[in-house]
Amino acid sequence: MRPVVRTTSLFIDGSWSAAADGRERIVTNPFDASDLATVAEASTADVDRAVRSARAAFDVGAWAHAPVARRAAVLTATADALQEHREELARLETLDTGKTLAESRFDVDDSTSVLRYYAALATTEAGRTVDTGRPDAVSRVVHEPVGVCALITPWNYPLLQITWKLAPALAAGNTVVAKPSEVTPLTTVRLFELLQAGLDEAGAPAGTANLVTGGGPAGAALAEHPGVDLVSFTGGLATGRSVMRAAAETVKKVALELGGKNPNIVFADTDLDTAVDYALTAAFLHSGQVCSAGSRLLLQRGRHAEFVAELARRADRIRLGDGLAKGTECGPLVSAEHRAKVERHLAGALAEGAVLRAGGVRPDQAELQAGHFLRPTVLTECHPGMAVVREEVFGPVLTVELFDEEDEAVALANDTPYGLAGAVWTNDAGRAERVAQRLRLGTVWINDYHPYVPQAEWGGFKQSGTGRELGPSGLREYQETKHVWRTLNPAPQYWFAD
Repeated sequence: MRPVVRTTSLFIDGSWSAAADGRERIVTNPFDASDLATVAEASTADVDRAVRSARAAFDVGAWAHAPVARRAAVLTATADALQEHREELARLETLDTGKTLAESRFDVDDSTSVLRYYAALATTEAGRTVDTGRPDAVSRVVHEPVGVCALITPWNYPLLQITWKLAPALAAGNTVVAKPSEVTPLTTVRLFELLQAGLDEAGAPAGTANLVTGGGPAGAALAEHPGVDLVSFTGGLATGRSVMRAAAETVKKVALELGGKNPNIVFADTDLDTAVDYALTAAFLHSGQVCSAGSRLLLQRGRHAEFVAELARRADRIRLGDGLAKGTECGPLVSAEHRAKVERHLAGALAEGAVLRAGGVRPDQAELQAGHFLRPTVLTECHPGMAVVREEVFGPVLTVELFDEEDEAVALANDTPYGLAGAVWTNDAGRAERVAQRLRLGTVWINDYHPYVPQAEWGGFKQSGTGRELGPSGLREYQETKHVWRTLNPAPQYWFAD
């Protein structure tokens, strides 16, 4: 296992360095608040240097015009390296985020799949020929790289989210400047160490892939920089709006994956044990710190009392602990500040009339006191007017709303400014398809929750974002479309008299 502590975490123009002004930030373990690492805190000057490096590398054209097979080989080599270092990366992800080791292993494997998917997809991108209706002309539509791409990722899935952006960006021939969350940067730093070997082997220009670590000012500097052609951001709604405003000044392309307030609709004909089990996973995976978490449970009246009783019983039995320890089912929240924010949401919900059925408190075990833990929480007597129902809590808090008929369920589910993901549970196949069609969500699961594959697009409606990640559309986000017309035998047309 490599040492966790590191201090040189800026990768700019092909080499590692500290911040220009020497500033650093301590990264802590959310399980016990211990220090994990010291990383560089990039200044606006560091960001400018990284963008200029990416700009120079792109304008040279050696990467943008490299054979697709060479770019694909870099992604494949990086995917192989992820698997070679799977346990190391999973452990580092757990130390950094607090999630269980099992979840972190899934993240490494999913990241590997994303890299391999775009390596394969890039080799199939040939554009298309358009029928001009003329024998003397050929018309082609081709896809070219956008240019310099700023990739700004969140703290909850640091390894996975950077591969969602990095893989299609590099596959398309772009150069990049990545900025992970300042809270959980360590696996992104390690990924760039592994990526560097593949880029060097491929003969890519030094500035093809750059990494800056730091807080919000570094991200803002990227969004504003005139040398950046595209900003891809995953994170909260408020920051997403700021990114859009900053990008508007130079009319950059923008791709945003923002928050969600995701409905999990359960009709009374569903098997209770199965639906309860999935409702727990939907809401409490990674302590609810998931943009697509099923934090709104919509139950059809009938067996709802039995459902809630079993849900609360099982929520109270979830085992909290160190993500590295065997038997831990749920880890801590990412920071003390974030836990305090979630607790404020809880206090507001109770003040508005919600009823606490499970959790809602910090655990009392002595070994958990140093960490940022909060018991998985179930709230009933909830309605759409409550802030806890409308606002993204991003923690282990599940609200329960009731409905009678199908139309009411759809109306409740859509009564939110977000539109990222959700699910419908029913044994009636016709009803499942009807409801799925009517939900204003980017992803709808039927009798399931949370699965995704690299081949299928991911993104949201409404204020959950713009554009799509994954799938063919995920590659298109990092490409410009160009029409090339060629006249085979040009001759004077004489539109104007000689």
